Amino acid sequence: MVHAARQEALATAFCIATDATGVLVQPIRTHEKVRQPCKHGHYFVHLADRDHVFLEYTPKETSKAVAAMFKGYSGYVQADAKSVYDVLFRDPKDRPPDDEDDDGAVRHEVGCLAHARRKFWEAAFARNVVAREALVRLGRIFDLDASWRDRAPAEIKRLRDVHLRPHMAAFFAWAELEFDAVRDQRSSIRSALGYSVRQKDALLRVLDDGRLLLDNNRSERALRGTIATGRKAWLFVGSDDHAESAGHIFSLIASCRLHGLDPEAYLRDLFRVLGHWPRDRYLELAPKYWATTRARLDPEQLRCELGPLLVPPPIPAATEQQGATNAAD
Repeated sequence: MVHAARQEALATAFCIATDATGVLVQPIRTHEKVRQPCKHGHYFVHLADRDHVFLEYTPKETSKAVAAMFKGYSGYVQADAKSVYDVLFRDPKDRPPDDEDDDGAVRHEVGCLAHARRKFWEAAFARNVVAREALVRLGRIFDLDASWRDRAPAEIKRLRDVHLRPHMAAFFAWAELEFDAVRDQRSSIRSALGYSVRQKDALLRVLDDGRLLLDNNRSERALRGTIATGRKAWLFVGSDDHAESAGHIFSLIASCRLHGLDPEAYLRDLFRVLGHWPRDRYLELAPKYWATTRARLDPEQLRCELGPLLVPPPIPAATEQQGATNAAD
């Protein structure tokens, strides 16, 4: 079911926001009975518009792993400036002809202005006047964008072109001048300015479309609400396979929160119907479609823990997408 939802996201999402965090993985026990330390794995979060949330586990945080996660996806990708994401945005002219990670997809990088602001905030603790000016300039940009957040995307795009674009252009022109002055110094302000200058194109990408956001904070919140908070209790996962399975459950829980569903009630109902549901219609059980699907089920049958369950006819939209997914596979 998670696979079906993921294939829909890769085929239809306008923008996928992503971030990553570490997790400890318990070592496999051997007959030698030698104590081994936990190894490090990684969870990537992918937010596909307002449709799905995925927690993808990978043993190593590498460009190859990132390329595999986004294989076949064309659209916008919002992430921080980690080098592992660079493989997603390579110019087709720069890709070697024998590159096995090249899927022919075209992706556009969207930066996170909150990351840029955070670096200036750290520099401001050193009483740096340049950092403080940067915070004022960025604060003005965030305040302007927040003032029309409830407007339609086309209207947001128009307002950004008129009001936000001049402020952002002025900020980057100022940042480039200030960066030239501290380029040879080792300091927090050089790091902050250098980040903004290097990420200029990605940070300006938000002006392309009113649906894009200035920051990637929603990815961090998704990780904090599932992995970061949870690992304080469970400390580690049992193995790579356990981590992957747990990621599927985390994906369902995070998607439930996205769509305002009670995760416990959803999982209870899901386990009730899953054994009766046709495999080629699993997408209908995803949190995005669950409210519609549940309304079409017999409430008395759903309430029973065991017994027959009448499966209603397919939901047209979900069925079409599931069919496309099956054909692609």
